Amino acid sequence: MSKDALNMRGPVHGTKDAKRVAIGSGVGAVIETYDFIGFGTAAALYFGTAFFPTGDPVTGTLAAFATLGVGFAARPLGGIIGGHLGDKVGRKPVLVTSLILMGVATFLIGLLPTYSQVGLLAPALLVFVRIVQGLAFGAEWGGAILMSYEHAPWKAKGKYTGIVQAGFPVGLLLANLVFLVSVNLGGELAWRVPFLASIVLVVVGLIIRSKVPESPVFDEVKDSGDIVKSPIVEVIKTDWRNIVRGIGLRVAETAGYAVSITYMISYLHTEQLADKTQTLVALCIASFIGIFATAAWARLTDRIGRRPVYIWSCAFAVLFAVPMFLMVNTGLFFFVIATIAISYAVCQNSLAGAQGAWFPELFQAKTRASGASLAYQISAMVSGFTPFVTTLLFVSFGWMGPALLFGLYAAVGLWAAVATRETWGKRERQLADEATKSTPNTVSV
Repeated sequence: MSKDALNMRGPVHGTKDAKRVAIGSGVGAVIETYDFIGFGTAAALYFGTAFFPTGDPVTGTLAAFATLGVGFAARPLGGIIGGHLGDKVGRKPVLVTSLILMGVATFLIGLLPTYSQVGLLAPALLVFVRIVQGLAFGAEWGGAILMSYEHAPWKAKGKYTGIVQAGFPVGLLLANLVFLVSVNLGGELAWRVPFLASIVLVVVGLIIRSKVPESPVFDEVKDSGDIVKSPIVEVIKTDWRNIVRGIGLRVAETAGYAVSITYMISYLHTEQLADKTQTLVALCIASFIGIFATAAWARLTDRIGRRPVYIWSCAFAVLFAVPMFLMVNTGLFFFVIATIAISYAVCQNSLAGAQGAWFPELFQAKTRASGASLAYQISAMVSGFTPFVTTLLFVSFGWMGPALLFGLYAAVGLWAAVATRETWGKRERQLADEATKSTPNTVSV
C-alpha cells in the first residue's frame, strides 16, 4: 500500500476533535445498543407472554424471537439508506437522524398495548416499531464508526474506533441493569420502564452529537468533486468481493452473539438452569468486562494487525462451541457467569474490536460508508433470526443443535478472515511510522 492510499484515512496525526468525535460516536452507540439489544432481553423474558400468549411457552418464545428478527432484517435497508446518505451528504446528518428514530421507536415500545388489551393489533404494532428500530440501527453504525475512524490518527485507528465499539457493551450493561432493577416492579412495568427510560439517554446523546464536526475525509471527497452519484451501486460493482468477505466476518460476531447471549438467556430460563435475576446478573458482569475487553482488542489490532486477532478469536470460538453448553448445563451459577463472560469478552468483543478499523479500510473513501454498512448490516439478517432457528434446533436435537450452529458461525468467520486482506500489516505500519515522524503534529489529540 502506498502513502497516498493511507492519506485517504484522514490526517496523519488525526484532528483536534478526534477524541471528542470518538466519545460522541461512542455515546450514540451506547444509546442505540441500549434500545436495540434491550428488545432482545425483553423478547427472551417477557414478550412471549405479553404479545404472543399461547398454551405452549416455546411457541410464545418462537414468536417473540421472530419479531426480534424482523428488526435485524430491516437493518440492511437502514444500512443502505444510511450508507448512501453518508457518502452523499455526510456522516454527521446520518448520526443525528438515526438516533432520533431509534429513540422515538424505543419509547413507543414502552407505551404499546398488550395482546390481552387489543388482541392482534398489539403484535402488529410491536413489529412496526421493531422495523423502525432496525432501520435506525442499520444506519447508525456506518456513520458512527466512520466519523471516529476518519478523525483518528493513522497509528491509532483501532484505539479510537474501539471507543465506539466499546459503546455496545456499555449499552448492553445499562439495558440489563435497568431490567435487573425493573424485574422487581412486577407485571408490565418490569418491561415497560426500561423502554420508557431510554428517552433520557436519547436527549443526552442528541446534545452531544449535535456538537460533533463532520468527517475530514468526507469534506475532502466533497471538495475534490469525487462524490459518487450512486454509492451503493458503485461499491457493489467495484467492491462486491469485500462486501461478501465482510458479511462472513460479521456473521461470526453478530450471529455468534445471537446464540451465545440472546438465545442463551432464553435457554437458561426455560431449562431452569438460572432464574431471571441470575441471568441478568451474569449478563451485567459480562457486559462490564466487555467494555474493557473491546477496547483492549481494538488496541491490539493497532500493534499486530486486524487479521491475526480475527483468525485466532474465530478459531477459539470453534473449539468453545460444545464446552459453552456443557458448562451452563451444570446449573452452577459460577459456570453460567464464566460461560457468558468468555462468550462475550473473547468470542464477540475481539471481533467487534477488530471490525471498527478493518471494515472502513477495506473500501475507498468515496464509497466507504455504503460498503462498510452493507457488509456490516446484511449479516444482521442472519443473526436476527438465529435465536428463532436455534430454538427450533434445540427442539429437534437438544443443546447440541445450538452448539454446532455457534461453531458453524465461527468457522464462517475463520474462513472470511483467512480470505480477507490485511489492511494494517507490517508494511502499512512502517509507512505510518515514517509519515508520523516526517509530518509536523499541528493538532492535539
